[in-house]
Amino acid sequence: MKKLERKLTLPAVIAISIGGMLGTGIFVLPGVAAGMIGEYLWLAYIFSGLFILPSVLSKSELATAMPQSGGTYVYIERAFGPLFGTISGIGLWASLILKSSFALIGFGAYLLAVANIGLDIKYLSIGFLGFVFLLNILGVKKVGKVQLVIIGLGIFFLIALLGIGIGKLDINNTNFDIPSNKKSLLATIAFVYLSYAGVTKIAAVAGEVKNPSRNLPLAMLTSLLIMTIIYSAVAFILTEYVSPESLKKDYRPIYTLAENLTNSNTYVGYSAAIIGILTLVSLVNSGVLASSRFPFAMAKDKLLPNYMTYLHPKYLTPVIAIAFTCIMMALVVIYVDVIKIAKLASAFKITMFIAVNACVIVLRETGVQWYKPTYKSPLYPLTQIFGIIGGILLLFYLGWMPFIAIIIISLLGTIIYFFYGKKRTMREGIITKYGNRPALYMFYGRRKDFNLMQDDFEKKQKKEKLENEILSEAGAIVPLLGNERSPEILTEIAGAITKNKKVQTIHVTEVPDQTFLDNEFFEKDGKAETINRQLKLLERDKKIQINFRKYRTHNLINTVQSLSEQTHCDWLVLGWNGVDHQGILINNPIGWLVTNVDSNVALFKDNGVKYINKILLAILPQKDNSKFIEATNMITDFYNNDSDGIEANFTVLHIIPEDTDEEMINDIELRTKKILKKFPNGNLSLIKDNNPEKYISKISVKYDLLITGTPKKNDWASILFGTGKDKFVENASCSVLRLTIKN
Repeated sequence: MKKLERKLTLPAVIAISIGGMLGTGIFVLPGVAAGMIGEYLWLAYIFSGLFILPSVLSKSELATAMPQSGGTYVYIERAFGPLFGTISGIGLWASLILKSSFALIGFGAYLLAVANIGLDIKYLSIGFLGFVFLLNILGVKKVGKVQLVIIGLGIFFLIALLGIGIGKLDINNTNFDIPSNKKSLLATIAFVYLSYAGVTKIAAVAGEVKNPSRNLPLAMLTSLLIMTIIYSAVAFILTEYVSPESLKKDYRPIYTLAENLTNSNTYVGYSAAIIGILTLVSLVNSGVLASSRFPFAMAKDKLLPNYMTYLHPKYLTPVIAIAFTCIMMALVVIYVDVIKIAKLASAFKITMFIAVNACVIVLRETGVQWYKPTYKSPLYPLTQIFGIIGGILLLFYLGWMPFIAIIIISLLGTIIYFFYGKKRTMREGIITKYGNRPALYMFYGRRKDFNLMQDDFEKKQKKEKLENEILSEAGAIVPLLGNERSPEILTEIAGAITKNKKVQTIHVTEVPDQTFLDNEFFEKDGKAETINRQLKLLERDKKIQINFRKYRTHNLINTVQSLSEQTHCDWLVLGWNGVDHQGILINNPIGWLVTNVDSNVALFKDNGVKYINKILLAILPQKDNSKFIEATNMITDFYNNDSDGIEANFTVLHIIPEDTDEEMINDIELRTKKILKKFPNGNLSLIKDNNPEKYISKISVKYDLLITGTPKKNDWASILFGTGKDKFVENASCSVLRLTIKN
């Protein structure tokens, strides 16, 4: 399949983003909005910009991790699965169509100001829609250049009007107070929210943006700042010179403002109308560009018919998706009063932005391997939580109608998915893979035969990579997930903890279900080749039998679990950042594996200690600690066999509460010493202390490796989300090995 070309530069990206906002947001909507809040309209625009800021930051992060055409649809589909992706794609597509159709009607209102044309405004609008259709077919590079000129003219004219208005302003008679009617203010904030929605529109064509890691977040934040200033300033001047009552049904407020500021100067009024026409056409153009990518992206994911992915052979633009979008816009212009649907479009956009913030939380908390944004939103997760709560608040003040619309769109998307998409897609959302039943049951809609529907390529890889090329009867499996500080020391630890000294190290790369598993990856993965070379040196020096393989998969946990089962390994050894990933709602892949694999699991947090001689085993006194002590002794023996001549040893540390009676202390001491008789390199340290975290943190500086067991969760955040940090690991000065012993 042909690929979309990356032609859009930063100025073009900013132009498209501003073009999505500059149209109806200032040239049409202020009139209706002024009727809701009057002279405080400027304040509503400022707060609306603040409410959308979390979504801008979240979407910037998501776009740099997934710079693909489809934008919000792609993010929701990846995080929550194809059902929710279908609903969001249909909803976003519809909201953009409605907003662009509204712009076409606004275009007609401004056209009437300069020409008394006999044709009906709706059909004039459709004529211009045909022009926009051709412009989009020719390619986004040309679109960006045209918009750059139009947006420049629009901003210049608005700044000129602001200059005139400020020059005539009597500051003494200006009211900057906060309105007493908070409900009206919140309702207006929600209503003008749609004015800013275009700031993230450019993410829908991320696959066509040059250097998306830099240009996408920079363009979004820059355009949001510019438009917040312009919106609020123009709204302030507008309500100062034009009565809010007269603006209620005024769909060309900038023309009216220009007339009032210049005492009906014909040239200035005509200029305002022409700028309004060009800007609204620009909005329609931007709307067609972005909205047409939703059916295109959905068709690529097999949620809509494949012909939507057809690209023009010369211009490489999705011609059928563009044509279908323009047809729907024409039907809306002819048959629907778009003004009545403005609240609905705004409401669904708010809903989608709530989902965008939720996507960031899901993708970060699950720690999915392929999610590697080059830009990360600040103040996580407070930014996302504010965006979610703020969005819900705005929806509430829009009334019942938005909720009805959301239900209708949801039903439509569900019907399309179950009657078409479900039969053709086998993907899962991240929340489906790593969320837990029954807490998140609504996100699960997997077919019973899901695991039997894997593509032929992946089946072939499983057979060849997981059966023929793995080290038979490996004592330990080391999955390298890409974030290990030192794959060599992790493999060394695996060799130390297994009896037969046979280690299977595998470089696993998880990709979204939507990405094809091609052989090109293996040829270009230079990092894997470097690791392989280092492991050969380790194999020679440490006398460990190491087999290294690289593998690309759609489901990391299934791959690692298959390796564990086929090798019948004793240990699964994983790199670790010290965060406990076993929550009720969400599991990190590591958390899932710790819970579900049959083998013992060792999580290693590498703090940069290269040579291991002194080992501290810090565990709670139990009836039988022999397995932990045996594993620790095995590691100690491994390092005793090193050629450095330094004898390795370990200490079993039991920290007990200060009020523990002497009889219990004696019992613990006797049981532990009995076990240690078998292991001459081990000794016991029994300490009374009510703050074990502090004590271990202090004493860990004297050791090279701290070994611990798996603690119980003791706070709500850890229990629900699995994000609570292991305090022993977090505060340790040396490297840490956390053991979960099952057999």
